[in-house]
Amino acid sequence: MRAQRVWKVNGAASIGQLQTRLDDLNKRLGQLENQHPETWKIEELRSRAFDLSREIDDIRCAEATAALSELLRK
Repeated sequence: MRAQRVWKVNGAASIGQLQTRLDDLNKRLGQLENQHPETWKIEELRSRAFDLSREIDDIRCAEATAALSELLRK
């Protein structure tokens, strides 16, 4: 039997909440790039945005895999 990964999202946040956080980060990134195109904060925010987008993708993939597994069981 294969081990299944259990996804724990920051305080049980939903995909919608994560997407909102990602949208906010992207908005802030755009503002910073216009004001100060070479600041260290931009790289930090980009890193956070990538982490959030990966987390969202992982959750969506896990949900799709679970749904497909359920369909295949039927």
